Amino acid sequence: MADDAPEAKRPTKKMKNMDKPWEDDSVDHWKTDPFAKGDMSSALTEESSFAVLFPTYREQYLREVWPQVTSTLKEHGIACQLDLIEGSMTVKTTRKTWDPYMILKARDMIKLLARSVNLPQASKILEDDVASDIIKIGSLCPNKERFIKRRDRLLGPNGSTLKAIELLTNCYVMVQGNTVACMGPHKGLKQVRKLVEDCMHNYHPVYHIKALMIRRELEKDPSLAHESWDRFLPKFKKKNSKRPKKRKVDKEKAATPFPPPQMPRKVDLQLESGEYFLSSEQKQARELERRSEKQAEGLKASQEKRNARFQPPKEAKHVPFPAAAEKAAGPATEDLVSSIKALSKPGAKRRAPDAPMSKEEAKKAKKAEIAHLLPEPKKNKKKILKSKSAS
Repeated sequence: MADDAPEAKRPTKKMKNMDKPWEDDSVDHWKTDPFAKGDMSSALTEESSFAVLFPTYREQYLREVWPQVTSTLKEHGIACQLDLIEGSMTVKTTRKTWDPYMILKARDMIKLLARSVNLPQASKILEDDVASDIIKIGSLCPNKERFIKRRDRLLGPNGSTLKAIELLTNCYVMVQGNTVACMGPHKGLKQVRKLVEDCMHNYHPVYHIKALMIRRELEKDPSLAHESWDRFLPKFKKKNSKRPKKRKVDKEKAATPFPPPQMPRKVDLQLESGEYFLSSEQKQARELERRSEKQAEGLKASQEKRNARFQPPKEAKHVPFPAAAEKAAGPATEDLVSSIKALSKPGAKRRAPDAPMSKEEAKKAKKAEIAHLLPEPKKNKKKILKSKSAS
């Protein structure tokens, strides 16, 4: 009878194949059980403390609201201290602490205060169903100009993008400096982190906002609870295509039946130059001589470059236009002499200075001006030689 009984299946090592009787779909594992003041049987045996540094520009605000911070944490039995010299905030447990997890909540609260979150909003972190996350974005984009532009995308025009993110994720988001502080449920914090990191990696938050809006509508339909939503979600692709790189085409070499020539060895080159037969001292002397020559050439070039700054630049000679130069010079001396001789003749008539010129005199004056401006005619060399030989 015992042999006929079926053998029980051996449990596999993988947890997914094992029975899990503790799992029940009706139980909400994300629900936080309430913790009342008298639930802890005894006081804490050890003191736990956390310290957080804050920037200088938050000092004035923290000094104003610190009495309210102290009274808020005192209700939960947590002591706090503000050190303005060191620039730090410290929280620690006391004998009156009745919730052991409250010290972690107080640590998150002072972190949010250091990251420019106001006290009324930061004090909500002490509630059970509220969590916080501080996303560091300073190292995600090394270029400063790109970093500022991408960080501004999170805010949007007049803060519209930030408001849409807060409404869709049920989280409070504060963008300050190199960090993004957010508060809300765990599900919303995960969505905000994904959105912020993708935004700093050049993925616009508008695409995430569209996907979140579609998801919110799909959550209302219970028939789609166990189906894939990929067909409903939008798929965005980058339209900016990269420029194609030009491939380097190797020139086809002429095919030859002979192998390539053998490259000379180092010893062969030394044998050709005669360096192979030199001693080590001679090689060192030759190397030193080569280095000194190279150094002297470099010094000479640098000296010439240095002295070139003190040499005056070459000025171009001013050559006036030939016609203008002749005009400025006036009539030639030969013309003046001939005109004076003509007037000095006994039969020549002298014109009064105020008398008008005759037509013939005006024509002659115009011809003289035109002849003065025209270039001189080239003299015939043959005629000049003949005249010289005749003389």
